[in-house]
Amino acid sequence: MVLDRIADKWAVLILDRLRDGPVRFNHLRRDIKGISQKVLSQTLKKLERDGLLSRAVFPTVPVTVEYALTPLGRTLTDAVAAIAHWAERNMEAVLAAQAAYDARAGGDPG
Repeated sequence: MVLDRIADKWAVLILDRLRDGPVRFNHLRRDIKGISQKVLSQTLKKLERDGLLSRAVFPTVPVTVEYALTPLGRTLTDAVAAIAHWAERNMEAVLAAQAAYDARAGGDPG
């Protein structure tokens, strides 16, 4: 169960973005390319439920919501950062390997 949560690509990206301190919801939505507002909200709730992040609501107009790593979430910081940064550095190589495999397999990725 825990591995499912931290193996989720959105969870990894969110946890990595929180390592330097609290971040507002809209900043996360703008910063994480390709994530919808619904998926971001669902993932944040799951991470909060698991005790990996905390949610703070500030009575501003409009309401400001900020997320931060909990002490438990901080224990994942180095591992999550390593995975996220590895993926960013190696995305081109993985895509090239997939294209080469698909070409050898006649276009059938399965």
